[in-house]
Amino acid sequence: MRALVTGSNGFVAHHLIRHLRDSGDEVYGIDRERDVTDEVSMRQVFEWFHPDVTYHLAALTHVGESWDHADEFTRVNVVGTQRVLDAAFEAVPTSTTVVVSTSEVYGIVRAEDQPLRETFRVAPANPYSASKVEAEHVARDVVRLRGQRVVIARPFNHLGPGQSPTFVVPALVTRLLDAVEHGDSEIFVGDLSTSRDFSDVRDVVRAYRLLATLGVSGEAYNVASGHDVALTDIAAQLVERLAPHVALVVDPSLLRPVEIPVFRGSFEKLHQATGWSPEISLRQTLDDVVSDLVTRREK
Repeated sequence: MRALVTGSNGFVAHHLIRHLRDSGDEVYGIDRERDVTDEVSMRQVFEWFHPDVTYHLAALTHVGESWDHADEFTRVNVVGTQRVLDAAFEAVPTSTTVVVSTSEVYGIVRAEDQPLRETFRVAPANPYSASKVEAEHVARDVVRLRGQRVVIARPFNHLGPGQSPTFVVPALVTRLLDAVEHGDSEIFVGDLSTSRDFSDVRDVVRAYRLLATLGVSGEAYNVASGHDVALTDIAAQLVERLAPHVALVVDPSLLRPVEIPVFRGSFEKLHQATGWSPEISLRQTLDDVVSDLVTRREK
């Protein structure tokens, strides 16, 4: 298959492109050199490459920044999705687009709502997730109005080598490595009492490719492990491995105003459609994250 990946310089896209090429696909990626909201630019890309499948990953994703730049999040995440879908339909009307949304669309949920299924209501709690809900509406509209083939993926938290230290697990690994290097006896952290559904990014991108071929057009699919893991447990594993002498101290300034205690998804619908299930254990993922960060420090 000829596969186009938007947002190709991102963490997930790097793993997706590797997986696609390993699967025999011809891949072309675009990132900031092409503005996804530019109608002419998108048309040029699609008319030149003629993809069989487009994986639309390009988006603004920082929840905190979305409060101050809501209009820009709407422009990139909603208008950008519309432009990509329009260009795909005009150039290759029989092609498939996988629109990557987010589990954030479910908003604030209760423990008794878990595991979250695709039939659960959407209730975005920030401008980022609101923009993703609108992008999903755009995707469903083109399916309904012109029969375009579009599948929506809703990934939950994912980890893996190459992830930015701005995310909680690689950030914690980085701080522990710094503590060892500097001889510190403690590091400051935010709220680690919450539990999250973590998947390995390599499992996530495998799901995306399966959805491109086996997903039902117009449907949304959770990409989740089906298990929630407490951040305290992950932190304990990392401390034991990297810096047993270091204490974790909660810094009130790092706490979020609203924190969901438990967040867990069901991948039953994805499994029924594609046969997908997680293959990489959390322990293996953490080992690979640590190895990657250690290697990058040594270069």
